Amino acid sequence: MKFVIATAAAAIAVAATPASARTYSDVVRCVKVADGKCTKWDRLTTEQAMKAQWKTGYVFGPTYTYTDFSTIPQNFVTEYGLDPSGRYVYQNGYIYVVDPTTYAVSKVIYTTNP
Repeated sequence: MKFVIATAAAAIAVAATPASARTYSDVVRCVKVADGKCTKWDRLTTEQAMKAQWKTGYVFGPTYTYTDFSTIPQNFVTEYGLDPSGRYVYQNGYIYVVDPTTYAVSKVIYTTNP
C-alpha cells in the first residue's frame, strides 16, 4: 500500500511542472496598450510561438509579394522601430521582419490584430 501511495505522489509531482520550466521563444507580443503605445510585453512560450506560420530563418525569396509598409499598424512601427525601407510580411496577426539581403525572417512580432 505504501508503494502505491508513493508512486501516486511521484506522478502528481511530475505532472505539476512549474511555469519556470517552460521554454520561451524569441517572439514577443504586446499585452497592454496605453495612449496608442504598448506599455507591457510578454515573451511567448515555444508552444505559443509554434502557432506562427513562419519561423525565424524561413526564407521568402526576392519574388515574394511583401506587405506594403503603410499597411502595418503605426503603433507596431513605432514600438519596434520598423524601417520604411525594410521588408515585412504582415499576416494572421504576425509581422515577419525579413532581412533584405538574405530574404530570411529575422524577427517575428505577434500582434493581436489578425
